Amino acid sequence: MNFPSLTGNPVYYRTYSRFVNGRREEWVDTIDRVVNGLAELGKLTIAEIELIKSEALGLRMLPAGRSLWCGGTNWAKRPENFSSNYNCSSFRITSFERMACMMDLLMQGVGTGTVLEPDCIDKLPIITTKVDLKIVGVPGDLTSVEDTHVFRKDDKACIVVGDSRQGWVNAFLEVMEAAVYGSDRLILHIELGRIRAAGSKIEGFGGVANPIGLVAMFEAMVRILNSAVGRQLTSVEACLIMDEASMSVVAGGVRRSASMRQFASDDKLAAVAKDNLWVETDGEWSIDPLRDAHRMGNHTRVFHTKPSLVECIESVAKQYNSGEGAIMWAGEAVTRANADLLDTDTSRRVFLAEYNMHGRDCAADYLEDRSGALMPVDELADRLNRYGMNPCAEIIGNNFMCNLADVHLSQFDNPLDLEAQARSFKAASIVVCSHLHHKFVDPIQQNSRELDPIVGVSFTGLFDFFVQAFDVDWLRWWEQGRQSEFEMSDKGWSKCLAIGELFGIDIKKPTTDKEYDDFYHEGNIYRALESAYLAYWKNIVVENVGVYCSKHNLKVPNRCTTVQPSGTKSLLTGSSPGWHPPKAAQFIRRITFSRENPVAMACLDYGYNVIPSVTDKDENGNLLNDPFDPRCAEWLVEVPIETNWAHIEGVESINISKLSALAQFDFYMSIQQNYTTHNTSATIELEHHEIEPLATAIYESIQEDDGYISAALLRRFDAGSSTYPRLPFEPIDRAAYLRLVDDVANRRKSQDFGALLAHYDRGLLTPNPETAGCDSDKCLIIELPQTAA
Repeated sequence: MNFPSLTGNPVYYRTYSRFVNGRREEWVDTIDRVVNGLAELGKLTIAEIELIKSEALGLRMLPAGRSLWCGGTNWAKRPENFSSNYNCSSFRITSFERMACMMDLLMQGVGTGTVLEPDCIDKLPIITTKVDLKIVGVPGDLTSVEDTHVFRKDDKACIVVGDSRQGWVNAFLEVMEAAVYGSDRLILHIELGRIRAAGSKIEGFGGVANPIGLVAMFEAMVRILNSAVGRQLTSVEACLIMDEASMSVVAGGVRRSASMRQFASDDKLAAVAKDNLWVETDGEWSIDPLRDAHRMGNHTRVFHTKPSLVECIESVAKQYNSGEGAIMWAGEAVTRANADLLDTDTSRRVFLAEYNMHGRDCAADYLEDRSGALMPVDELADRLNRYGMNPCAEIIGNNFMCNLADVHLSQFDNPLDLEAQARSFKAASIVVCSHLHHKFVDPIQQNSRELDPIVGVSFTGLFDFFVQAFDVDWLRWWEQGRQSEFEMSDKGWSKCLAIGELFGIDIKKPTTDKEYDDFYHEGNIYRALESAYLAYWKNIVVENVGVYCSKHNLKVPNRCTTVQPSGTKSLLTGSSPGWHPPKAAQFIRRITFSRENPVAMACLDYGYNVIPSVTDKDENGNLLNDPFDPRCAEWLVEVPIETNWAHIEGVESINISKLSALAQFDFYMSIQQNYTTHNTSATIELEHHEIEPLATAIYESIQEDDGYISAALLRRFDAGSSTYPRLPFEPIDRAAYLRLVDDVANRRKSQDFGALLAHYDRGLLTPNPETAGCDSDKCLIIELPQTAA
């Protein structure tokens, strides 16, 4: 497959290509597998099958990354494995079983969101038992057993860890249960000899085993539980235990973890949980080993009353300094998640006022009034709890599973071809709705599906699309902060006139000052045309989701559009991720692999540079520099990239990396208001002087009920005196790009990437793929170390 991006082959073969009948899939094989599975599950017509296959093969629309890996396999068709088809989830942590569920989902490649507010964790049991832990056995030493077995007698117990996903999850749960055993002390042995050795094949899901992380997980769990004897776990302790599970899953070679942790806005322990997690000394980075696992998840503060301006400023400043502490306004999330009842602007605003001023009980009364009937207790509770978020915050709901597909807007050569765009959005709508036929084994998942079925149709490469549509003038408008006052070139006017005619918007070049003042500020024209595109795509999705669900007698979702970061899938097409601007017209893209992964070795032979990952550290927590250091477990493959609009005349004079935080926020809110019915996943980059203006913009948006829910904020890579190490993106200029491209060409051993890969695949039973949580670069950014304030 000739992917349109230099990152296409490395990412496809690493992440989505399976070994079938002794050979590695090619792109057409992957799409055939996935579409055949969707056709069976979704009861698709021949026309629907042909539409989806055509759009996917052309890379204009792609199913969920989870589906690209597991879709159509016999393993994923088993009810206990249905979750493997889904990008993401969110659950309220009310029991040890829910904590174990998070590990189960992570082992299936699902991004996990967790709500850790007091009304959730207060339901956890009191820790009663101090555990004395001893881990025995070496994986592969004994005959494997699938299930975990527990033997108890008096104050002694032994957990024999089973050699399966459920075996690992049950062992996690049994360690948690040991802490509430009832006696004051328990001597606990954990036997690892019955699980397979590192490097063994994982049937079904795929990949190879690496149980190295289990020992660290069990030891950390017991340490945390023992510190809580005599009381319940705190929100941060529960979080850290799940983070340790995430670490073990990553070490197991199954996937990269992606997690969202939602804490109460006034949770003082959570507020400082990740402070000084990373420390830089003389240019070397180190991490607190007892809290290392916290980097596996993003911490967000949930507000049920609108935050003050001071709270917004404090939040933005904290995110600038640490990348953590985002504000999540639950009122807007719950409002959007009840769009079937709150279906007018007036009802929305009344509900938000009730929610903010009088609390959720009064808001509940208003929902019942809107429904016109006495609502079942479980449905009302579900409706009020629909503010849970997945790791990248593009989906909102309660105890949900969500599947996403996205349209790759950068693949449309002609921005005026609305019919082509409509075909792709229609295909994506059918893809996500097909998964609504699943009946989950987990009763909590199934109950959520019945009460609140949700889907998500996203897009990626929006920035690229608009550059192609509006030309360099649109970038100059961005450069000036997306303000209304802007003078457009004749070429820019010509493009806007054509797009305006397409949408029936009467645009003409102003001939008088009054005409200019009344409407024809060029910035206002850009806003109108952006909104027209966004609304058009949204309406296509809403229409087709409604048609599909009605035809199949499925409850129609009350929200179905979102924007995910699409960090992994966007690499197949070279699209800028989600709605975000790229870091520059030229940049280095770093892609994560396990050490000496066959695809990574092929990348080396193809000429790409390789460095250790940000997760590779020495015994003192300092980052490693040699990828062949025996302590190195992960590699970053560096690929020089140039956007598909880099050669437009005038682009070279615009510094994309300097686009202001307020301009980014303005664009994000436009998408939030005109396209998205869930939430728009956002990572807004800022400099120090932008803290207060951005905080003010967020505060005002929340106060005015403009649609803000939550956005991640990140110190711009070059802001301040320090820089984050080994970012997924590193902007470079064109001269550096050309030099790196020449270096790659000079090191290249063959032009045939597939042949290079086949050399390293020879003799292997299976590859060792890593799959990216929620397909998100944002999740990678979360792992970055903090800098001092």
